[in-house]
Amino acid sequence: MPPNPSHHRELNAIVAAVGTVLLGKETQIRLALACCLARGHLLIEDLPGMGKTTLAHGLAAALGLSFNRIQFTSDLLPADILGISIYEAELKGFRFHPGPIFCQLLLADEINRTTPKTQSALLEAMAEGQVTVEGETRPLPSPFFVIATQNPGFQSGTFPLPESQQDRFMLRISLGYPDPVAERQLLEGGDSRERLARIRPVIDPPRLLELQRAATAVHASPAVLDYLQRLVAHTRTATNISCGLSPRAALALLQCARAHAMIAGRDYVIPEDIQALFPALAGHRLQGEAVQQGGALVEQVLNAVDIL
Repeated sequence: MPPNPSHHRELNAIVAAVGTVLLGKETQIRLALACCLARGHLLIEDLPGMGKTTLAHGLAAALGLSFNRIQFTSDLLPADILGISIYEAELKGFRFHPGPIFCQLLLADEINRTTPKTQSALLEAMAEGQVTVEGETRPLPSPFFVIATQNPGFQSGTFPLPESQQDRFMLRISLGYPDPVAERQLLEGGDSRERLARIRPVIDPPRLLELQRAATAVHASPAVLDYLQRLVAHTRTATNISCGLSPRAALALLQCARAHAMIAGRDYVIPEDIQALFPALAGHRLQGEAVQQGGALVEQVLNAVDIL
């Protein structure tokens, strides 16, 4: 089956729209969009001021999603995220006031600046698309996409995310400093808030759900699945990796590779899709010796496993 040209046009229009506010970061925008199409959640780790919030705002605008931002602080409580029931005299009863998590794209800003108790309030929402408040389960809007940002752990006032919660994020990316050309465009381009306001929705939420379903139909050949399995198996057997990739991580890699292929205009996955996504998927999951963390382990695995 040939690729659907309308999918390719729409997805590239989304990348281009976000690229008008996040200059010179097309690769990261494509990874973020692939994560959304694969029904995952995204973690962005970088220094303050690198454009993490701009990426979230831009994606929400281009995808036509309702957007809320939560600024995580040390005194934030779970009820500040999920909502709370308040007694109202005229009703002679309690009425639930939904928290900011009830949106389609949630920006959890500086998630590692709050306590583990409040961090964990996101877990059920991210995994199940619902929250339980005061014994009642309440569904979240669909689609539901979380973009969380965190500052590097060496900065003061941070609470490192536990491994189980990091695993809830399908991908982790960093934006890094812009190249000189992009930075000059940024300096000459005026207020980024004005550029954000000019972004018009390329699609709407029902169309995004259609694209998410279409991504699951992208073909992955037995040879591609063999390569993916060899990568995952190597993480579990390498002597310097203490915690390899789980079956959930393997499924996430396949789902994201399918979405990445669809953004590229293909209806089939190639090994390069897996290689492009593997650092963002495995970097926050692999654990090894203190001197060999994240990126170093990812490079080792990619270099050790042949495509054929």
